[in-house]
Amino acid sequence: MMRSKEEKTMKKATAITCLFLDIGGVLLTDGWDHHARKRAATHFKLDLAEMEDRHHLTFDTYEEGKLTLEEYLGRVVFYQQRPFTPAQFRKFMFAQSKPYPKMIELVRRLKARYGLKIVVVQQRSTGTEFPSDSQV
Repeated sequence: MMRSKEEKTMKKATAITCLFLDIGGVLLTDGWDHHARKRAATHFKLDLAEMEDRHHLTFDTYEEGKLTLEEYLGRVVFYQQRPFTPAQFRKFMFAQSKPYPKMIELVRRLKARYGLKIVVVQQRSTGTEFPSDSQV
């Protein structure tokens, strides 16, 4: 008896037509977490504690879109001369983000099966390329 009531309720429910997805932690790993920053500090021979302090003072402003990636890096890494370029650092930084193939495949299957639209929720532009609706 309870089951038929639930079935009737489900039949009346509005169909889902769109998925809103974040990139970091959903389709890709969190590419700039503490572990990635530690790898960057080791790779580029940076003082991790100082980098972490500067990151924590700056990242929220960057996340809110009030700083560009260049400005963020200028405050966290390039506030002094370095033996590497911002482009080299960005390349390393972007390489830290890895896909979650099973999640990407699940989203592809859901999109194909139910004709869903996919919307990527991104708080800021980092200059990286992410899968578009046609790629997912």
